Amino acid sequence: MLGSPFGLAEDRQLPSELGTLQVHTVADGLANPWAVAFLPDGQGFLVSERPGNLRRISPEGAISAPLVGVPKVYATGQGGLLDVVLSPDFATDRLVYLSYAEAGDGAAGTTVGRGRLSADTTALEGFEVIFRQQPKLSNGVHFGSRLVFDRDGHLFIALGDNNDRPTAQALDKLQGKLVRLYPDGSIPQDNPFVGQTGARAEIWSYGHRNQQGAALNPWTGRLWTHEHGPRGGDEINIPEAGKNYGWPLATHGINYSMLPIPEAKGEVVEGTEAPHHVWEKSPAISGMAFYDAERFPAWQHNLFIGALAGQALIRLQLQGDEVVHEERLLQSLDVRIRDVRQGPDGYLYLLTDAPNGKLLRLGL
Repeated sequence: MLGSPFGLAEDRQLPSELGTLQVHTVADGLANPWAVAFLPDGQGFLVSERPGNLRRISPEGAISAPLVGVPKVYATGQGGLLDVVLSPDFATDRLVYLSYAEAGDGAAGTTVGRGRLSADTTALEGFEVIFRQQPKLSNGVHFGSRLVFDRDGHLFIALGDNNDRPTAQALDKLQGKLVRLYPDGSIPQDNPFVGQTGARAEIWSYGHRNQQGAALNPWTGRLWTHEHGPRGGDEINIPEAGKNYGWPLATHGINYSMLPIPEAKGEVVEGTEAPHHVWEKSPAISGMAFYDAERFPAWQHNLFIGALAGQALIRLQLQGDEVVHEERLLQSLDVRIRDVRQGPDGYLYLLTDAPNGKLLRLGL
């Protein structure tokens, strides 16, 4: 077994198909934590809280005061401070990227910005906005969002449709889109809609509903995303440039009212891409992490996804890109899993979505 820099005591043991799960509470008392990022050299974690605070958690679990310099967020409904990721060049530039809901024009939308983490880790300095979802259409729901850097240094932003279904098909709007940018917010000239009249050049793919999971496949380098369906039809996609992923024309779900989605034409619709994987009954998925560490060989080539309504950690066993088996973990804890990440020590780290949320460490 590899040594862990965190040295935390075990507090729960739970069964799984691959062995006994060791569940450790790193920290609790977090206000609806949304995302976790790992600081280098055993300095601990950055955790976003949806009401608007970014905190550093020490390796021993001590929670800092809110960092200074974090932007004001629209903390209504599903809105607030959302994803947090470190720059690929954090060792030299110390840049931290945040996605968050921002008010304006009588509604709200998803915004992404970056600031430099101060040497004493108490502040984000020089915070600047690099992207705004336009137009702003949300009244508090379907912001997305996850941030992922690919191997070429592009920043992908997975967005929601603001619960305005037709906009996911409208190329002149940024709702229901996967966006691809350079780290400073500029637009790569090889994006699929660059130069096309009536289309936003930021767009990589479209026809998405509410994307709250995204991760880079470590074996292929391709981006995977997942999104909430309505009542049924949560799905995983492997988005390709310029492709249409269907929402709301193609869906496996129905409205929460039990009525059909008005725009829907079926589960499979010509001109749109079928989901890579779909759940007919929605677990309400959030967060995604591929496992490729050496610490727990049994988890190699598995994909882990948090479930909110399903109150579980979903383990998907992969053969290549194919999902061949599913297991639901941690169901006895009765917690909503908001985020899941593979830590630098080979453990999985989870955030529970609650007013008294926790950062958990999971191993075998």
